[in-house]
Amino acid sequence: MNLQGRRVALPPEPVVHKRFEAHAEATPDAVAVFCAGRQLTYAELDAKANRFAHFLMARGHGRGAKVGVCLDYSIDMLVAILGTLKAGAAYVPFDPAYPAARLQLLLGQVPDLALIVASPETAGLVESTDAAVVDLEQLSDLLEGLPPIAPGVFVTGDDVCYAVFTSGSTGTPKLTAVRHEGWFNLMNWLKLEYGLHSGSNNLVVSAFGFDLSQRSLMTPLFCGATQYLMASRNFDALMAYRMLTDHEIRTVHCASSTLYLLVDWETARGGDVLSRLDYMLFGGEPLKVERIANWARREGNTCTLLHQYGVAECTDVATSYDLAAYRSGEQDIAPVGRPAYNTDIHLLDEQLRPVGPGEYGEICISGAGVGAGYLNGTGPENEKFTTIVVDGAPCRLYRTGDRGHVTEAGELVVAGRMDAQVKVRGMRIDPTDIERALGRLAGVREAAVVVTYNDSGEAELIAFIVPSANELTEDDLRARLLRTLPRNMVPARFINILRIPLSPHGKVDRAALVETCRNLYANSGTAA
Repeated sequence: MNLQGRRVALPPEPVVHKRFEAHAEATPDAVAVFCAGRQLTYAELDAKANRFAHFLMARGHGRGAKVGVCLDYSIDMLVAILGTLKAGAAYVPFDPAYPAARLQLLLGQVPDLALIVASPETAGLVESTDAAVVDLEQLSDLLEGLPPIAPGVFVTGDDVCYAVFTSGSTGTPKLTAVRHEGWFNLMNWLKLEYGLHSGSNNLVVSAFGFDLSQRSLMTPLFCGATQYLMASRNFDALMAYRMLTDHEIRTVHCASSTLYLLVDWETARGGDVLSRLDYMLFGGEPLKVERIANWARREGNTCTLLHQYGVAECTDVATSYDLAAYRSGEQDIAPVGRPAYNTDIHLLDEQLRPVGPGEYGEICISGAGVGAGYLNGTGPENEKFTTIVVDGAPCRLYRTGDRGHVTEAGELVVAGRMDAQVKVRGMRIDPTDIERALGRLAGVREAAVVVTYNDSGEAELIAFIVPSANELTEDDLRARLLRTLPRNMVPARFINILRIPLSPHGKVDRAALVETCRNLYANSGTAA
C-alpha cells in the first residue's frame, strides 16, 4: 500500500538560505528576528550572517564542513546558522539545555567537527572538545571588518544543511544528516499548501536539539516573516503565552505534549490567543486528542490544528492532517494525513513487500525528504536506508520502524512503534494502546505507560495517571480498563502524579518515569 504526495517542481538550486537572501533583497527593512527586546531587519541579519560565513571560509570551514552551535535562543543563533549555510557548511545543534554528560557524549559522535559557536554562558558545556570554541560577541570587531555581502559559495540541493542527533536502537545517539533539497522541499510545501507568507510570524517553543526546531527556526525566514525567540533555555509556558499575547504571532510548531501545556494555560485563564492563531503544527509523539478536544471545539476557535508525522532522518515532516476532520467516534487514533509534496509513504511487510489496503505494515518514506544518512553510523541502523524496486525503478527509502495503516479515505494512521511492543504474559502489546484506553476513561486527564521488569525478568506495565480532579484508585481504574482491554494489557500498578514529565524536546520523558518506578520499588523492597 502506497500513498503518493503531489509532485511539485523545485528550482534548479533548492537551497534554503537563498530564499532568505531573496527576502533580504526585496524587503530589507522588514523585521527578521525579535528576541529579548532586540530586533534585526532582514538586511541586518543577512549582513551579519555574511560576515560570519566569510569568517568560516577564511578558516577553511567551507562547503562540507560541520559547525557546532551551542547557544541559547538568541539573534546570534540565527547569525551562526545562516552564516554556516552561506559558507556551504552544515550546522549541528548542541542544546545547552542538555545535561553536561549528555553533551559530552554527543560531542564524541561528530566526525571532523570544525568548530563550535558558543557564548560565555554555554562555552563551559563544550570546552572539552578538540574543536575550537568561538564567541560571536568576542569576535565582533573582527567580523565587522569582513565583507557584508554573500560569499558566493556554490551550494547544491545534495549538500548537507544540518545534522541532528536522534536516539539509536543500540543506545548510541545517531547523527542524521539532512540535505538542502529535503529541507527546501519541506518549507516550500508548508508555504504553498498552507499559504504561509510574510505575515506568518512564528514563535519557537521547542528545544534547540529537537529536529522539529530546525524547521520552526527557518520557515518564517523562508517565507519573509518575523521569527520570535524566547530568551529562556527551557520551555516557559508563561513567557510563551505572554509573547503570543503581545506580538502578532501566527504560527507555532511544537511537540504534542507542549501543545497540551499551552492549551492548559489558555483554558485555565480563559484566554483566546491560541484560538486565534493561524496554525498550530504539532506531532512527534502519539496524540491524546482528549487533552485538547474541548479547547478545539469551543466557540470562536479559528486555529487550524495540523497533526503531522515524520522522522529526523527524513526532514522531520512527511505527512499532515487537519484535525478538524477527525471524529473520535469513528476512529480510535487520529490520522496523520497525507504525504507532503514530492514524498511517498510505503507500507511494507517484513520482506519489504507492499501490504494490502487497510492492512498494517512498516511505514517507509521515500522522496525528496530522505536524508543523507547517519554521519557516525556503521552498524545495523544504516540498513534503515535502503533501496527497493517500485514500478520497475529503484527507489531509495527510509524504514521508520513505525507501524501503521491507511484508512479508506486515504489517510495514514500511525499505530505505534514496531520495536516498542513488549511481550507480557506471552502476548505482544504496545503500551501506547493502553495509554489511549486510559485517556478515554472519565476522570483521567492524561496517562503514560512504561515497562519495568520484576525479579524474574518478566515485563510489567506501570501506568502513571494525571487525574482530572480527585485521585483515582487502582481498583477502579483496573475494573474499568478490563471492560475494554484483555487482562494482559491492564497495568500491574497505577500511580497518580501531578503532571507527566517532559524531556527537553517537549515529549513524554519515559526515562524519568522508569526512574520513578525504580525509586518506588526500592522504597517498597521490590525490584523494578
